[in-house]
Amino acid sequence: MIPKKIEEAFGEQIKHELESAYIYLSMAAYFDAEGFAGMGAWMRAQVQEEQTHAMRFYKHIVERGGHVKLHPLAMPPQDWKSPLAAFEAAYEHELFITAKIDGLVKLAQAEGDHGSATMLQWFVDEQVEEEANSSKVVQDLKLVGNDGRGILMLDRELGTRTFVLAPELSALYAMGAAAGA
Repeated sequence: MIPKKIEEAFGEQIKHELESAYIYLSMAAYFDAEGFAGMGAWMRAQVQEEQTHAMRFYKHIVERGGHVKLHPLAMPPQDWKSPLAAFEAAYEHELFITAKIDGLVKLAQAEGDHGSATMLQWFVDEQVEEEANSSKVVQDLKLVGNDGRGILMLDRELGTRTFVLAPELSALYAMGAAAGA
């Protein structure tokens, strides 16, 4: 059985993960409107990734006999001054999520919830990757500056990113699809 404090905190984290997806979808819309199809594609892959993060928390709560309670989502920003400003905002958001994950790790340890602590280790590792990926794009955008050719090359490179659903979540998504059929 999942401890009540963990269930509530994980429910809150589902909200943060879905807000992340919402922010990145807003960034994708910004990039698409500005003609940066590759950056838009990168952000759409990020949207899918954040949705699966929310589902990892959902799955954990359900598997441990808890009840998922959803929270309202905040309205995301709609516009940025530049691609660099958008990716800087994405990096800052990932730092925020890292702090939230770190808080959940501390809570799981304080509650003696080893099952949640083990599950959270995946998120600790994931946040290292998330920060590195967004930071790298920020660095690349700073390097190319206002060079249009450099920005277009980077846009094309970012457009090659693809999303792959984690195998352990495939069954959860399939279960939902079968239940709705």
